[in-house]
Amino acid sequence: MNIFFRELKANFRSLLIWSGIVLLLVLVGFAKFSAYAGNPELLAILDTMPQAMIQAMSLRAFDLTTVTGFYGVMFAYFALMLSIASVMWGSEFISKEERDKTVEFSLSLPVTRGRLITAKTLAAVVDCIVLLIVTWVGTLMGAATYQPDSEFFGFVALSMLALFILQMIFLAIGVFLGCAMKYYKQANSMAVSILLVTFFLSIISGLNKNLEFLKYFSPFNYFNPLDMLNKSRIDIYFVFLSAGIIAVCMVGAYATYSKRDLYI
Repeated sequence: MNIFFRELKANFRSLLIWSGIVLLLVLVGFAKFSAYAGNPELLAILDTMPQAMIQAMSLRAFDLTTVTGFYGVMFAYFALMLSIASVMWGSEFISKEERDKTVEFSLSLPVTRGRLITAKTLAAVVDCIVLLIVTWVGTLMGAATYQPDSEFFGFVALSMLALFILQMIFLAIGVFLGCAMKYYKQANSMAVSILLVTFFLSIISGLNKNLEFLKYFSPFNYFNPLDMLNKSRIDIYFVFLSAGIIAVCMVGAYATYSKRDLYI
């Protein structure tokens, strides 16, 4: 339990920074929406953009003159920001002990390596939940000016569930890399690299129907905001796939860290 609270305290500054970044994204996003709200003439600007980009970002799929449609486009940016924060927290919580030369102190405590991983992972989950709540509250406050309807609130609530699952996927990937990689300096960069590759795969998969199979390799494609808006549901297949990825990564983290030589 002491490790859990110690980790929460150590990550508090990082949580504040990420919360500020998300709130800034919300502020900028709704400031931009104010120009589109009830003004369909401005949609003509989409005609000047590359069609590949429009298709990849689903800009034609949503009505950008409504707050619900505009949030559908913003969902991708929220997913990217929250996923980056999650994967960095996951990859750093073990590697930073080696980086800061505190690993000997941590392992001198009367706890097993498994309990160390559990306590630190739970602390990271709490950070993810707090960041998600900040995103949720910020979104509702930003949209309040535009008098959103019940469809908007339902869409946002469902999308937050999708964002939480995405956070857990990348948190688990980060934890696994932090525990498995021999050199702590590589864990963080590898984790962020994997995230960015999967994000670009999600864009590429939307460019051509022949590339749709790539969506299975990108968690960013597991939860389509258009489906969440129109069907008010999340594809249960991708929920199970997400759970499988999380389970495999966490089992791998416990298995590798218990046997790994630590950098002291």
